[in-house]
Amino acid sequence: MIEFLQHLLRIKSISPRDMGCFDLIEKELIQHNFKCERINYLNVENLYATYGDGGKLFCFLGHTDVVPSGPENKWKYPPFSATIENDVLYGRGVADMKASVAAFIEAAKEFITSSEDVSFKLAILLTSNEEGTSKDGFIDKIIEKMIEDSENIDFCLVGEPTSNNRVADCARIGRRGSLGGHLKILGKQGHIAYPEKVINPILQSGDLISKLNEKIWDDGNDAFDPTSFQISNISAGTGAHNVVPGELELTFNFRFSTESTEESLKSQFESILDELKLNYELNWYLNGDPYYTKVNFFKDIVCSSVKQVTGYTPELNAKGGTSDGRFVAKMDTEIIELGPVNDSIHQINEHIKISELWTLKDIYKKILINLNQAL
Repeated sequence: MIEFLQHLLRIKSISPRDMGCFDLIEKELIQHNFKCERINYLNVENLYATYGDGGKLFCFLGHTDVVPSGPENKWKYPPFSATIENDVLYGRGVADMKASVAAFIEAAKEFITSSEDVSFKLAILLTSNEEGTSKDGFIDKIIEKMIEDSENIDFCLVGEPTSNNRVADCARIGRRGSLGGHLKILGKQGHIAYPEKVINPILQSGDLISKLNEKIWDDGNDAFDPTSFQISNISAGTGAHNVVPGELELTFNFRFSTESTEESLKSQFESILDELKLNYELNWYLNGDPYYTKVNFFKDIVCSSVKQVTGYTPELNAKGGTSDGRFVAKMDTEIIELGPVNDSIHQINEHIKISELWTLKDIYKKILINLNQAL
């Protein structure tokens, strides 16, 4: 498993390019009688592999793409060298989430080899554009096609890095929604020495930002933190020190709980703009609605499997960013996200502990065994 993972890590599969990861994975799965299908949309590759034909459908969901490494000279080891030092494996994408992919493949192989009868259909669905921003080729297109074909995923295990301090100490049973926007405040450009002849959008943004920062959008609930609002970028200016710019652009994002909706957030945001009598242009981008797994069947299997392997039970919550699980949620699927420790993801010197990866593999295998028995 570790050698296979190292091969994956040495591939520079920067989103949205797979760059050959699926070739390695498909070769491994075909040897264990998986049926593999490449489903590609424009510049994005996807791999859908299945084993068995009957019963409920269990799907492992993941991705092979990674974010850029950043300055390579700041890494302890080259980011795509897959270097091992004692119990630590370094590499871009090792925690997010090639280690989970390798662990699940190994767990599936061991489960199939040791099981005389598999009572469910086992699937692995991987994309090369989870980290990217392209609207073409996401898992959602595959899910929509599966819904059209009445192929429903009953149980989904997402290999995102959900653990905090030790492997499997935390699992996600939901995710917040993500609603982004791009605001352009329109002023009037002019000489800085004649304030009566200009409308300064930078000064206008001050009151707006203050109100947005103080606004309580909702109080959250037992599963979700309150909805948060953040600004990621502000740009204005003409390049001259004595000119008031004619416009200011602001990029923002809501991470919202089930206590808010796309419509309610848009309405509240726009009411603040209108209250301040701003002249503006506004574009919205819904990246995903929140989802939450309420049914206990699969949650109980995951929790009991973790405890059987580790001796402790994972904390269940709906924190963190978005994941491709939001697309599968359209099927009313029971979704759990469980993966490696996440303290180094997207950072310089991203790494995992090899010993914990073996533990994660054992957990994945135990989940398959317990699900097989329960069904």
